[in-house]
Amino acid sequence: MVKKPAPDAARRSDRSRRAIYAAALALVGEVGYPRTTVEGIAARAGVGKQTIYRWWSSKADVLLEAFFDLSAQAAQEAGQEPYVIPDTGDLAADLKAVLRITVDQLLDPRFEVPSRALAAEGVVNEPLGREFVGKLLEPQLQLYVDRLRAAQAAGAVRAEVDPRIALELFVSPLAQRWLQRTGPITYDYTDTLVDYALHGIGPRTPRRA
Repeated sequence: MVKKPAPDAARRSDRSRRAIYAAALALVGEVGYPRTTVEGIAARAGVGKQTIYRWWSSKADVLLEAFFDLSAQAAQEAGQEPYVIPDTGDLAADLKAVLRITVDQLLDPRFEVPSRALAAEGVVNEPLGREFVGKLLEPQLQLYVDRLRAAQAAGAVRAEVDPRIALELFVSPLAQRWLQRTGPITYDYTDTLVDYALHGIGPRTPRRA
């Protein structure tokens, strides 16, 4: 009698995780964060509630990890390493490349719908807002800080500039335009933000011959 090979537990776990990610993101986009429950995520993913609690302690933890995974997928599709800002020696080009990937994510319905639901909830739900800013947003902002510090070391940014404030010159306007829908989110827009941030908007002194 030929024995059948044992099921691959790792593969089964990965399928379950991905189903849970997809279910969590879909639900929060459809019904909002308050009405999204672990039970609902489990039912939609086709797994038992205990499976979710084996890996995560709350629905917030599930959604946080689902967003990390979604961002990694988007970066991979764009041919970029996730959670990395390149350092080619050209600061403007590097920032523009990363912000273009961000534009793609913000316009991707897979990302946009649940992101808007969580952003709206984070405004009125302070603990949730702090958790997502601290665990998801701040690590990404730190990448900009690191890249700007490298640019300072290379002489491309003034030494007295505070990188944490400087990054807000191009990250914050993009977030505001996306959240409030005050204008289109395009590559041209983010390219312009970088140009304005790095070169200012005042008159440029003509170069002497």
